[in-house]
Amino acid sequence: MRDRNETSVMYFILLGFPASAELQLLLFSAFFLAYSLTVLENIVIILIIRTNYSLQKPMYFFLGNLSFLEIWYVSVIEPKMLVDILSQDKHISFQGCMTQLYFFVTFVCTEYILLAVMAYDRFLAICNPLQYPLIMNYRFCFQLTVGCWICGLITSSIKLSFIAQLWFCNVDKINHYFCDISPLLNISCSDSSLAELVDFILALMVIMVPLCIVVTSYICIMFTLLKIPSSQGRQKAFSTCSSHLTVVVLFYSTTLFTYAHPKAMYTYRANKLVSVLYTVIVPLLNPLIYCLRNKEVRFALRKTFTCPRNI
Repeated sequence: MRDRNETSVMYFILLGFPASAELQLLLFSAFFLAYSLTVLENIVIILIIRTNYSLQKPMYFFLGNLSFLEIWYVSVIEPKMLVDILSQDKHISFQGCMTQLYFFVTFVCTEYILLAVMAYDRFLAICNPLQYPLIMNYRFCFQLTVGCWICGLITSSIKLSFIAQLWFCNVDKINHYFCDISPLLNISCSDSSLAELVDFILALMVIMVPLCIVVTSYICIMFTLLKIPSSQGRQKAFSTCSSHLTVVVLFYSTTLFTYAHPKAMYTYRANKLVSVLYTVIVPLLNPLIYCLRNKEVRFALRKTFTCPRNI
C-alpha cells in the first residue's frame, strides 16, 4: 500500500540553463538560429531529392526520410526549450512531459535503425552491385522505412508504459531542458529499478543491434574496396559512404553516452552538455555533411538554385 503522503505531481518544472539575463538571451539567439537552420536545411534536402530525377535512388530515398525524421526530432524539443529560456514559467504538465518523451524516444530509436538501414543499402550497392537494383526496389525501401518507424514506436511505447507508472512526490523539478528518461528516473519517489532495467536493456538493443549492422556492413565494404585495383575507383566507391559514416559516428557517439549507461553514472551537467550535442548540434551538421561530402547532392543543389542563362 502506498504511503499516505505519496501523491503524483500534476506538472514538472524544467530548470533548463540557469544563467544571467544576458547569457539567456545569447543562448536563445544561438538555439533559435540552430533550430531555424536545421529545419530549413532538411526541407531543402527533401525538396531537391523530390525534384531531381538524378536523386531518385534508394540512398536518397532514405536520406529524404532521415531529413523528414530530423525535422520532427528537433521540433519535439527545441520550440519548448526556446520558450522556456525567455520565460519565467517553465512548467510542463505531466501529460505534456510524457508526450514529449514518447515522441522524442520514438524519433531517436527510429533514427538508430534508419542509419543501420542506410549502411545496409551502401553494403549492397558496393558489395553486390549486380543484384542491388533487384533487391533495393521501391517497395522494399518503403517496407524498410516503415519497419524503422514501427520499431521506434514499439520501443517508445514499452519504455513509456513503465515510466508513466512511476510516482513523483514532492520533487517536481527536472534538472534538464526537456523531459528525458534519466532525469525522470532520478526524481521518482517510487521504486524505479524495473523501469531503469527495461530502459537500459531496450537502449542497448536499439543502439547495439543497429551498430553491429553498421560495423559489419562497413567491414564488408572495406574488404570489397581493397579488391578494387585503382585508387580512383576505391575513392569513388567510398565517397558514396563517407557522409553517412560521418553522420553515424556523430550520432552514435553522442547518444551512446546518454542512453547506454545506468542511472548511477548519471551526472546532470555532463548529460545536459551531451544532450545539446545530439539535439541541437548534430541535427544542424547532418544536412551540411550530406551536402558538402556528396557530389550528386551538391550538383543537384547548384542545378536547383542556379538560374539558367539566356542564350
